Amino acid sequence: MEGHKVFVQIDHNDLFPYLLVNIGSGVSVIKVDGDGKFQRVSGTNVGGGTYWGLGRLLTKCNSFDELLELSQRGDNRTIDMLVGDIYGGMDYSKIGLSASTIASSFGKAISDKKELEDYRPEDISLSLLRMISYNIGQISYLNALRFGLKRIFFGEFFIRGHAYTMDTISFAVQFWSQGEAQAMFLRHEGFLGALGAFMSYEKHGLDHLMVHQLVESPHSRFVWVQLQISWMEKFVLKGTEIIAPVPMTPPGTTGLGGFEVPSSKGGTLRSDASALNIGVLHLVPTLEVFPLLADPKMYWFTVLLEHSPDLVDKAVASEGGTDDAKRRGDAFARAFSAHLARLMEEPAAYGKLGLANLLELREECLREFQFLDAYRSIKQRENEASLAVLPDLLVELDCMDEEARLDTLIEGVLAANIFDWGSRACVDLYHKGTIIEIYRMSHNKMQRPRRVDDFDLFKERMLGSEGKKPRPHKRALLFVDNSGADIVLGMLPLARELLRRGTEVVLVANSLPALNDVTAMELPDIVAEAAKVCLC
Repeated sequence: MEGHKVFVQIDHNDLFPYLLVNIGSGVSVIKVDGDGKFQRVSGTNVGGGTYWGLGRLLTKCNSFDELLELSQRGDNRTIDMLVGDIYGGMDYSKIGLSASTIASSFGKAISDKKELEDYRPEDISLSLLRMISYNIGQISYLNALRFGLKRIFFGEFFIRGHAYTMDTISFAVQFWSQGEAQAMFLRHEGFLGALGAFMSYEKHGLDHLMVHQLVESPHSRFVWVQLQISWMEKFVLKGTEIIAPVPMTPPGTTGLGGFEVPSSKGGTLRSDASALNIGVLHLVPTLEVFPLLADPKMYWFTVLLEHSPDLVDKAVASEGGTDDAKRRGDAFARAFSAHLARLMEEPAAYGKLGLANLLELREECLREFQFLDAYRSIKQRENEASLAVLPDLLVELDCMDEEARLDTLIEGVLAANIFDWGSRACVDLYHKGTIIEIYRMSHNKMQRPRRVDDFDLFKERMLGSEGKKPRPHKRALLFVDNSGADIVLGMLPLARELLRRGTEVVLVANSLPALNDVTAMELPDIVAEAAKVCLC
């Protein structure tokens, strides 16, 4: 209400039944009882088409968006007859009507001696918007009352994320239901019909549905290019704005979950290669809000804004520092700052807000401006430096007994994970020493007990107790994070130890880079180089 949006995550088990109100040219009211169980129970011919049609005739607007923008500057009191106009500025408290309640939409036009051109287009647009929205809200509530439903979803093209439209409909539902029913709006309500049609493509035998994109060709003016449809979103361009950024599934992936094995140009970690796999695991991240995002100081917004100039420098350098790269870097900085500014003002603008969402926003924004891997050159240098010291580390590990080696391997994983360019403290360390110096310094600081410390249980499972040797794990999934020391000096030695014990190892990496993260496509080459020094 009053323009305030709250993003709500609904448990699928608690979703049905509900009322779905599709507001397009007209309005369809649909009762939904379960997946695939629905029926149209009502509707009205007064909908978005009514608003646009009458608005175009009365205001001479050229577009639906222009009409909505006019309403934001309007004052409907100049045209609508209010309860206060009838009762001398007083409320009609006997029946619960305030003086500001609309008694008759466009009612003042009856008594005012004015022509159409004497009324402001802004006021006409707002009055028309309120008239139609209030009526849709009332009809929707009456149908919800008819079927005993408390939850009403509103969607389709009429709403278009327009705050005042949502506020008006919400007010109508709350007013008529006396707070019993709840008006809810879909995050991408304008695409509801298109998405429904898309989801039915299998039923209609369109399994290989493709979209066509018209692109310029050097040999002819334009050619049609077929693109496999992706479920994931990209930025939606609207005028000069870039809205609703969400991660996009990379070409060649399903985005539906499970492992995928990327093509490999490199060798393998062991000569038999049978127990080592490299793949991508597609996960649906949790929508739980990261605690610091609820902090009134907006901690993570400040961190991302402060880190942005350094990120732009890295991104431009990754593209050779060309003038075009600098131009795109400046554009990225402006776009990303605009997104953060909008989220600070309206946290629910893109849905439920969590730290993962902010980080994905940053990476997708980089990709939108053609920075596919902003830390590419840095990652290459770190990988080379780490691979150079890997042989000495492996010799050192092999000289230890089993228990000491296992403890050192785990400490090595923790120590190597410090190499994250998303940390300001880490960036400062890079200016004070080499990778191996930082790694050893971090390793030496590892002390037990740690904040989360299950090492003793892990050691018993790995080495056994009371002289009993345990069976090796059948498979180990190692989720790798950063390039350089993290993967080469931390995770690969641990993978080697597990392989030696007869465990199948899966190195799981991101499909797309974020800062200095190693990706599944980079892993085969890194493993191939490491294999040259750890074939045993």
